[in-house]
Amino acid sequence: MQQIPDHAPSSVSVENQFPEDLFDAMKEFVRLHPQWDQYRLMQAALAGFLFQHGCKDRAVARHYLNGLFQRATANSGSSVP
Repeated sequence: MQQIPDHAPSSVSVENQFPEDLFDAMKEFVRLHPQWDQYRLMQAALAGFLFQHGCKDRAVARHYLNGLFQRATANSGSSVP
């Protein structure tokens, strides 16, 4: 029997497919804004969507505000190739 952890991991990997033109726009945004990377952009977008659609979770609100005010996150990854 597998053990179930007492807490959720601090981050998870998500794979997603979306239109090429949206990916191109993301790459261009990251190119023009070097303080951003693809991971931070996607995190800010998801947190913003959830927060604006009524999610009351404090962690989501924190991620939303961090993205809104462009605060650096501890888990910044590499930029888009």
